Amino acid sequence: MRKFVIGLLSTLLVGFAGIMGLQVSETEAADDNFIVVASTTSTQNSGLFDHILPKFTEETGIEVRVVAVGTGQAIRLARAGDADVLLVHHRPSEEKFVAEGFGVERHDVMYNDFVVVGPKDDPAGIAGMKDVAAALSKVAGEEAVFVSRGDDSGTHKKEMGLWRDAGVDAAEASGSWYRESGSGMGATLNTAAAMSGYALTDRGTWLSFKNRDDLEILVEGDERLFNPYGVILVDEKKHSSVKTEQGQKFVDWLVSPTGQSAIAEFKANGEQLFKPNAVPQS
Repeated sequence: MRKFVIGLLSTLLVGFAGIMGLQVSETEAADDNFIVVASTTSTQNSGLFDHILPKFTEETGIEVRVVAVGTGQAIRLARAGDADVLLVHHRPSEEKFVAEGFGVERHDVMYNDFVVVGPKDDPAGIAGMKDVAAALSKVAGEEAVFVSRGDDSGTHKKEMGLWRDAGVDAAEASGSWYRESGSGMGATLNTAAAMSGYALTDRGTWLSFKNRDDLEILVEGDERLFNPYGVILVDEKKHSSVKTEQGQKFVDWLVSPTGQSAIAEFKANGEQLFKPNAVPQS
């Protein structure tokens, strides 16, 4: 729909100019040197895109327009052809997207990790635990407030998997000790801070989050908290409107030494938010 509307407007403009005997340059007819990237709120809220995208645009002349939503919604946008590139962080969903023919190939880009944050007085007594499932089991056992994104994002998908590992059906407790914000990571952390509750967050958003109140990291380091990000070019075989050439340039740049260095350089309060891990391209 996005590209259909843009194309229709451009066609009408050119046609009108022809009727009126006017000259219309390519730039005036359609400034089409941009791509749409469907991505997550964590990449946007952390400030990563503000850091790396101007570098890409300066090098290539291609503007990147980001739609920052939860991973589930980002994938739905890409499946519908409303994005040229997908950059999210739930590998099973990404691999399914490619396997079903909607994406050309998944590439590792970067990673960080998830952490469980909560109030300093820690009513569930989970501070310092290394087994995240055991920690969540204690939160449920104490019926301590836990604030979930509840938005089908990559973080929410990870959280639900961890509850399953803990043997807890958190959905049954919805509205009591288990609260669902239905919002992005920043808003969810604001809610957790206001309610002195626990939450699962990616480290990048946490490091750039200002309104921590009395929240602090309580659980980290479990290998199940690993958080990889992948980038995928939407397949033009599914949607002919996909800007394959420009989209591929963006994918190639992200996994190139230049793009990887730009990611590594991005820091908040002196700490690196994302660690590049692209496999060198042949």
